[in-house]
Amino acid sequence: MEVDLDLDRGAEDFGSTTRIRFSCSTPGAATFLDVRAVNVETVTLNGDSIAPDQIVEGRLPLADLAADNTVEVVATMAYSRDGQGLHRSTDPADDEDYVYGHLFLDAAPTVFACFDQPDLKAPYAVTVRAPQEWVVLGNGRATQTTPGQWELSETLPLATYFVTVCAGPYVSVRDEHDGIPLGIHARRSLQPELEKHAPQMFEVTKQSFDYYHRTFEVRYPFGDYDQIFVPEFNAGAMENPGCVTFRDTMLFRGAAAREQILQRSNTIAHEMAHMWFGDLVTMRWWDDLWLNESFAEFMAYTATSRATEFTDSWVEFGISRKQWGYAAERAPSTHPVAGSPAPDAQSALENFDGISYAKGASVLRQLVTFMGEDAFNAGVTAYLRSHEHGNGELSEFLAAMEQAQGASLTEWSRAWLETAGVDVIALDRDGTLTRTSPPKYPADRLHSLDVAGFTDGTKVFHAAVTLEAPQVTLEGAVLDATVIVPNAADLTWAQVDLDEASLAALPRELSRIADPVARSVLWGAVLTGVFRATVDPRLALDTFTAAWPHESDDALMTRVAAAFTDRIVPHFLSPELVESAGGRIAGAALMTFEGAESGSDRELVSARLLASTSTDEDRLLAWVDGSNLPAGLEGDADFRWIVLRTLARLDLADDALIARVEGDDTTLSGHLAALAARAARPGIPDKEWAWAELTQNRARSNYELNALATGFWSSGSLEDLRPYAARYVSDVPHLAQWLGADALDRVATLAFPARVVEAETVDLVREAIARPDLTAGVRRSMADELSKLEEALTSRAHWA
Repeated sequence: MEVDLDLDRGAEDFGSTTRIRFSCSTPGAATFLDVRAVNVETVTLNGDSIAPDQIVEGRLPLADLAADNTVEVVATMAYSRDGQGLHRSTDPADDEDYVYGHLFLDAAPTVFACFDQPDLKAPYAVTVRAPQEWVVLGNGRATQTTPGQWELSETLPLATYFVTVCAGPYVSVRDEHDGIPLGIHARRSLQPELEKHAPQMFEVTKQSFDYYHRTFEVRYPFGDYDQIFVPEFNAGAMENPGCVTFRDTMLFRGAAAREQILQRSNTIAHEMAHMWFGDLVTMRWWDDLWLNESFAEFMAYTATSRATEFTDSWVEFGISRKQWGYAAERAPSTHPVAGSPAPDAQSALENFDGISYAKGASVLRQLVTFMGEDAFNAGVTAYLRSHEHGNGELSEFLAAMEQAQGASLTEWSRAWLETAGVDVIALDRDGTLTRTSPPKYPADRLHSLDVAGFTDGTKVFHAAVTLEAPQVTLEGAVLDATVIVPNAADLTWAQVDLDEASLAALPRELSRIADPVARSVLWGAVLTGVFRATVDPRLALDTFTAAWPHESDDALMTRVAAAFTDRIVPHFLSPELVESAGGRIAGAALMTFEGAESGSDRELVSARLLASTSTDEDRLLAWVDGSNLPAGLEGDADFRWIVLRTLARLDLADDALIARVEGDDTTLSGHLAALAARAARPGIPDKEWAWAELTQNRARSNYELNALATGFWSSGSLEDLRPYAARYVSDVPHLAQWLGADALDRVATLAFPARVVEAETVDLVREAIARPDLTAGVRRSMADELSKLEEALTSRAHWA
């Protein structure tokens, strides 16, 4: 394919010329081309003109095909503001414009005409015309041939959704490793942050390359390896071959805890793993997206734990990614890891969730245990080599693994990959270990796991277990330990039910356990127990206030605190307990902050929690003015915005204060934070303004909408917020008229009236879900968020 893009036509539209050479196995047959343009000027097929008005709903019919064909389309396309297609963003720090392509999942036809499906891979030769002061990057190495004119070297075969072009006054840092040219790029206004963080990012990049080369025995094939941090990016990152894009909030402006660097490092390793799983070998159709995402998730955490300084990365996986996946399993939209129906791209988009990522990765950990690591790696290498530059599917992957294993994996795959649902593991004091499958999705899953017991923080027993039946009895185990932990090493995919004695002991015992993985399992059991109504949220709060101030892992500190402040306190506790519970959270944060070593991660994490939960007006106003700040947070704009948003929620931030802070931070991040702060004020006029901006202002970008939605529901009385539950179901679906599916689904999630935990909200949303005018993504977002609200209602009723 040849694609010529003209990005020098102004801020609204760009030119796109596409030439595709393709063969037809049945001459005389017909097909169609995908193209969604502002205007199509000309179309020719084998030299004959086709009227552009033949295009209907983005499909251009191509009839009477020859054995070999050439089609050319000359069109004008529109830049996007929703993070899909070719997104154009203006940096308020210097008014410079930046463009990047994000063609996932079906946005390629908004940039160039194409046959848009993942099993039609082709080499791409791309040229770009751009303003002369711009830099151009893409899948192939970019060379400026004349001022403003760029050529990208022809690529290896790519699926359409992997093609990208990034253009603008990007700044760069470059390196090289093992013969691979490396580059990291960002907006000009982020040059200090880029130069500060580039050495660490290059280190992880090099370590990951070495690990994957050793493990796969297949070299990286795509030439240069550029990593570009771009504005207003919908995903965390995108694995475009040779030109990976990341959301640029990962270039931390101020202080960054180790957990944040770990997350970014894991994302770097995740996207690199896709160079093999997804890019070199692409799933044939979206029902096998797990072959991309589950593998990238699994390999990234394996690589970071073995090849980088983050040897404890599986702790973060357990408390962050697995909690995301368990929530997806409890939702009505749960689905198998593999083979979930995907009749079209939009249906597939809904399944890029915690099941395809976290559950899939956990299932692969079980497969390694089941097969042995040597056989697993041999099977993976054989699969990659036999399908390189092509496509694969579940049956072909299993065939390669069975060849390496020397045994059938049919039953294993049926239980773990092809059946939805998550088992519950419990260990009674009499030594009975039980596995309970969900009645709706029965499966006979073999679990490889361990159990452990702790007394006074010391591990007093440990046993490895292969759970082949719904119930086994552990012989000789010392089950009089104070706390007993099923799945203590977090090796399997299962929600854990703790026995009553262990639950009761957690407030005094949890923080004394030295093993961070076991603590992650225990914290996770508390959280999932609250969400499943098997743990009293008041006991959970007691555990938090007693154990969190002594937690030593900053990933556990951050994720557990977020679960309490975002869900458990505002949604699961009865309304009359919320204010006092918030005070207890702030008290735990203050105690931790005051006892933390100056400049440590503990001080940073606790300071952020204190800044977001405190009602101490004097402290908050001093911090926002830059007085008495914790060490390392002087001049930290992001921390200042946390404080200001808390002041806004307390109705202590007037227009002048917000404008003053925004005036000191003229960046894109500052602009978004100011929007969120204005939306966070509890007054009725503030809520009216925010809701109108969210649902009526078509000029708002995807990130601006996210900021407004997040701020809106963070404050306000239930009486004032209640009417917006009805407005949500009437107003948010209409955003589909101008907002892309990926961005809209995120807004539908963030704007959901989760604060209104009432049966009437359930009725409103159920009625909305039944409407035929909803997009599939909005319907799923509503249904999944409704499931969470129903969890809160169930818990309140059970523990009242």
